[in-house]
Amino acid sequence: MKKIGFIGTGVMGSSMVKHLLNAGYPVTVYNRTKEKAQTVIDAGAIWANTPKEVASQSDVVLTIVGYPTDVEEVYFGENGIFQGIETGKILIDLTTSTPSLAKKIAEEAEKFSCEALDAPVSGGDLGAKNGTLSTMVGGKESVLEEVRPILETFSKTITLQGTNGAGQHTKMANQIMIAGTMTGLVEMLVYAKAAELDLDKVLQTVGAGSAANWSLSNYGPRILKKDYSPGFFAKHFLKDLRIAIDESERMGLFLPATLQARKLYETVCDDGYGDLGTQALIHLYWTLPE
Repeated sequence: MKKIGFIGTGVMGSSMVKHLLNAGYPVTVYNRTKEKAQTVIDAGAIWANTPKEVASQSDVVLTIVGYPTDVEEVYFGENGIFQGIETGKILIDLTTSTPSLAKKIAEEAEKFSCEALDAPVSGGDLGAKNGTLSTMVGGKESVLEEVRPILETFSKTITLQGTNGAGQHTKMANQIMIAGTMTGLVEMLVYAKAAELDLDKVLQTVGAGSAANWSLSNYGPRILKKDYSPGFFAKHFLKDLRIAIDESERMGLFLPATLQARKLYETVCDDGYGDLGTQALIHLYWTLPE
């Protein structure tokens, strides 16, 4: 059984590590703040002090961190992954990052006779917890097939989208779609409340018809319960929208709805709610509890 390295034990990563441990894989972990890795250490993961140490002790290294700058540091930093790899290792970045960085990682891995996949995921905290994430992969088919059992521990669907970078492009398409469903969700609730409707009934009715979507069924009830805990951080979604806009502009595209969603999430984050979940978008219309 392959030895797994896992870097990033936040909201998503900690659940993924637990699935790997439950499947019997030996897992070595690193997180910038060790305290946030304690739950997986208690579950049986082995702690390493640097990404370099993780890489040196593992056959397959998975990463899921916050921003492209974090990915860059984890892979290329002084104590990064590329300081600890050797021939035959496989690197899988699960972070939502940039297609260009995914290609850069793959090119560097090739210099060490190693392989790399970009494999961003969708499904939020519940998908990670339930092992039902949708995983979008860029890279070689042969490499994906080799690590498919590993990804299957926390994924419901795993699809090869193309060469390195294609996974990240697919995740951008995913985030563009989510931007529309999140803005639609909050404005639907604002409208329904102004019309003095029963919001629980509205969610049930709308969710049973052609307007049904993941954001509505998962974040609508949280908003009504005033639960703004992060299944996915608003600040990270803003990061994703910025990447999507940058990539669309490189391709000569104009996406006005996505531009507006980026502007709305910039306001949410500027107002101090970036560490809440994406459902904090309702803050633009309703006062959030302190």
